Amino acid sequence: MKNIYTLLSIVIISLTVYLSFDDLMPSSVKSIESTGFSVENALNHLKVITKEPHYTSSYYHQEVQNYIINELDKMGLETEIQNQVVLSSRRVGTNAANIIGTIKGSGSGKSLLLLTHYDSSAHSSFGASDAGSGIATILEGVRAFLSKNIIPLNDIHVVFTDAEEIGLLGAEAFVKNHKLIDNVGLVLNFEARGSGGPSYMLMETNGMNSKLISEFANANPRFPAANSLMYSIYKMLPNDTDLTVFREQANINGFNFAFIGDHFDYHTSLDTYERLDRNTLLHQADYFMSMVNHFSKSDLSNLNSDVDYVYANFPFLKLIYFSNSWIYPLLILSAIFFLVLIFLGLVLNKLQLEGILNGIIPFVISLFVCISLTVVLWNFIVFFNPEHADMLHGFTYNGYFYIFGFIFLNLFCLLLIYRSFFNKFSGLNLIIFPVLFWIIINLLISLFLKGAAYFIIPVYFVLFSILAAFMLDLKANKLMIVWTCLSIPLIYMFAPQLKMFPVGLGLKNLFISSVLLILVFSLLLPIFSNYSHKKHMISLMGLATLFLFFMAFINNGFDEENKKPNSIVYYTDIDKAESFWMSYDKNLDDFTKQFLGENPSTDVDKFVTRSKYSTSYRYINETDYRDIAFSTVEVLTDSVYENKRKVSISVIPQRKINSLQVMTKDSLVFDSLAVQNVFLEKDNFKINSGRILTYIPSYNDERVVIDMIFDNKLNLEFNLIETSFDLMTNTNFKFKPRSNIMMPMPFVTNDAIILSKNISL
Repeated sequence: MKNIYTLLSIVIISLTVYLSFDDLMPSSVKSIESTGFSVENALNHLKVITKEPHYTSSYYHQEVQNYIINELDKMGLETEIQNQVVLSSRRVGTNAANIIGTIKGSGSGKSLLLLTHYDSSAHSSFGASDAGSGIATILEGVRAFLSKNIIPLNDIHVVFTDAEEIGLLGAEAFVKNHKLIDNVGLVLNFEARGSGGPSYMLMETNGMNSKLISEFANANPRFPAANSLMYSIYKMLPNDTDLTVFREQANINGFNFAFIGDHFDYHTSLDTYERLDRNTLLHQADYFMSMVNHFSKSDLSNLNSDVDYVYANFPFLKLIYFSNSWIYPLLILSAIFFLVLIFLGLVLNKLQLEGILNGIIPFVISLFVCISLTVVLWNFIVFFNPEHADMLHGFTYNGYFYIFGFIFLNLFCLLLIYRSFFNKFSGLNLIIFPVLFWIIINLLISLFLKGAAYFIIPVYFVLFSILAAFMLDLKANKLMIVWTCLSIPLIYMFAPQLKMFPVGLGLKNLFISSVLLILVFSLLLPIFSNYSHKKHMISLMGLATLFLFFMAFINNGFDEENKKPNSIVYYTDIDKAESFWMSYDKNLDDFTKQFLGENPSTDVDKFVTRSKYSTSYRYINETDYRDIAFSTVEVLTDSVYENKRKVSISVIPQRKINSLQVMTKDSLVFDSLAVQNVFLEKDNFKINSGRILTYIPSYNDERVVIDMIFDNKLNLEFNLIETSFDLMTNTNFKFKPRSNIMMPMPFVTNDAIILSKNISL
């Protein structure tokens, strides 16, 4: 009989884990058929958009722009192109070309803005997920919405921004310069940081979130994937989207809908039409249709509030939320409830002091062993797989095997550690200290990380489970089933997070999953303590661990589906007539060795660069100087007024370039700086050294004009660096191309010709 109850409990837990993942995103086209959204149409859009990389300044970028405009015109939207030179506070500029379409509403209230960007990441990404998926979702979503012949109450603006990947410049151009911004009440932004998995809802607001959460829930998306902890972490990370500009510079609220699964594809040449998860596209479509249907007729005039909500996914209810004002009462009440239960348990002889105190030992041992083992073993894996270091995402192709391998390894350790204690003490005794630990964690959460305050919910379910164990005269087997059923919310809420954190934050953070798993496991002790055949279960966990690590091992290499990233650039100092091959790679391969040789120099300090992941050049090898045409530089004006020197220079590219940088080795103070007659919104600023300005030339830029005002005593000297992403096709070079298991490394300047010339003023 005990075997049957054990099996039933395992089935309930397994089914809950399955549903916790399954409920996060749709798995069938039927889930959105009623909305009128056609996945086939969306995929047709995506196929066209992703034929070529379409980063700002690339040829196909213009083609994507024309395609989007044509599709908006077909649907009868009022369409315009906002061409606007913008120079950000980070001194990055371009002539952004935003595509704007409008659906007129019948009312006069605030408008709804639908947002994504249409530039891909330079230099090699096809941009299927980031953000081709957003373009396809919006284009088809708008068509489906219009097909219902319903005139919305609110104006709906469709904005496809340019130059998002180089610093959110298109969004900044719109927010600072377009007249429509004054009437925008809410923004819905569709983004990606991978090529699959559930799309998570992340809010952007300068105030409190209660109205936003309430309205989101009222919109009734079928698959809301959201929790307030995720947004709290998001705010701590340097992962801004276009929506951030709307919040920071225009105080406009909004929702991000972004997916992070298959993070290894992010910004790479593998971000293709074929690799985009179709179910993920369905998820974006579900969000789009439910949100637009709701917010097109809602009052968007005041979505600010003075109350924050804690929220999380919850079984059967989709989303549960409560006010931050409940955090301390819930915490205090749980502590009182906990103390009452201990007293009651001791009085009723359901608890023993010896058992409670001994429950501390396995819990502390578990924390130490599991966390230490995870950290040490992962570093061991990294050490023996140095090629992983060149995957700058921090998430390897076999990363999912590692995640679940470590989960089962931790389960193996937990069951092994607790096995002897299960034989001596009841699960009720052993769970007391973990519950206390959970309450302490919630106390810390209430002080430092309120977004995680939904951690108090499982505490209450466990406390009621303990009360049921005291009050109900049930045999151990039946009590195990009751406890299993009451643990469904705990398992449902936290199981997906075991996977989410290492995917989003990188595999080096696998220890976070270990901590979460220990916390969840500790509240299930009365269940595991009553399982039959614990020895067999430990063996099963061990076998599962070995299998998953074996699968990680045999899928450890690179192939046509999972390519190895590498990098090479050709750098020329024109003044010295010196040229070099340089690479960011830690591990050279056959492709890079043809440029760098077997023993290249590491003397790259003078070529310091910055990237998203703080990657710098690692290897250098001098090579033949090629006479490649450099931009013509003209001094247009050079005058002095009141001890201030005003200089205007014109840079006329003599070839197609994708980036123009002004660099200095000196400490400089500028009174003002402008490019293409657009001034930096910061006067009297200092640059210690490094980059003064980056400008991305557009199709319309025949020349780039830079204006500077600085102290007359200053002898200005700088390097003008121009970069083009045409190394692989330039006729000045002959070399063997990458093999079919290689691809350009993302997040760094790559496959590029870089020319540098000193300019003295």
